[in-house]
Amino acid sequence: MNNMRSASQDQANTLRNIGHAPSVDSNSSTDKHPTRVYAITSGKGGVGKTAVVANTAVSLAKLGKKVLILDADLGLANIDVVFGLAPKYNLNHFFSGENDLSEIISDGPHGIKILPAGSGVQNFTRLDSQQKLRLLDGLDLMHNDFDYVLIDTEAGISENVTYFNTAAQEILIVTTPEPTAITDAYALMKLLSTQYHEKRFNLIVNQIQTENEALDVYRKLTMVSNRYLDISIDFLGSVPADRQMVDAIRKQKVIVDLYPSSKISAAFANLAVTICAEQVTSEAKGGVQFFWKKLLDIGGRG
Repeated sequence: MNNMRSASQDQANTLRNIGHAPSVDSNSSTDKHPTRVYAITSGKGGVGKTAVVANTAVSLAKLGKKVLILDADLGLANIDVVFGLAPKYNLNHFFSGENDLSEIISDGPHGIKILPAGSGVQNFTRLDSQQKLRLLDGLDLMHNDFDYVLIDTEAGISENVTYFNTAAQEILIVTTPEPTAITDAYALMKLLSTQYHEKRFNLIVNQIQTENEALDVYRKLTMVSNRYLDISIDFLGSVPADRQMVDAIRKQKVIVDLYPSSKISAAFANLAVTICAEQVTSEAKGGVQFFWKKLLDIGGRG
């Protein structure tokens, strides 16, 4: 057992009931392993999902991981705004055939790579089958060896949301203690479970006032899902509410860089360690998945 663990890590281990998390080697990104693709999603807007994506990406990069962020909110993109970037090209140029993925990648802080989406354009808010496959092939053809791909989906249950969630190896639900956010998070898991046969979900509870709030949210979701759905929910951690987050967003900086000694920055650091310690799922879920060739070549068919 590790001698030093934060309260949030203790809570995560208690909730997830998986015993003791293995230690994380910051140099392990050089080992040969499949890229891990997380769709970070939410049932409703306003839960801080994009801020979770950005700060988690930076925290992973600080552990020596190679990270790619795919902004999948194709109509209302904002991941580039969070980082204070002004990309010349975005995914709209890719889907229209003007540029390859390698030509639209932007450089973020700490070596993070970003595939920015367009904003205020409805053309690609509902991808057709050809566009989905083209994106899949484009990612497979990229020579960058990423450890993690974080997909920032749009909020809600649109067709694009379900596609990116089913195409990722891992689904990470972001919610808050607000009753409507909990209800919408359950609705999203229910849809993905009953119509798309997704069985595994990860959970982050954002904007909490106390650790018990995160525990209550997890208990509520697991209680109702155990009764009505055949799914498992893995609690990854919680993030405290912090007024400094508003200041960070206004300054277009991630809070883990702007206020590295804050409690919220410590929470994101713990979250990154937890993600790195998660067991790699070597088998594909079935259907079309990002990096499926690499997953099968290295991880095997399971």
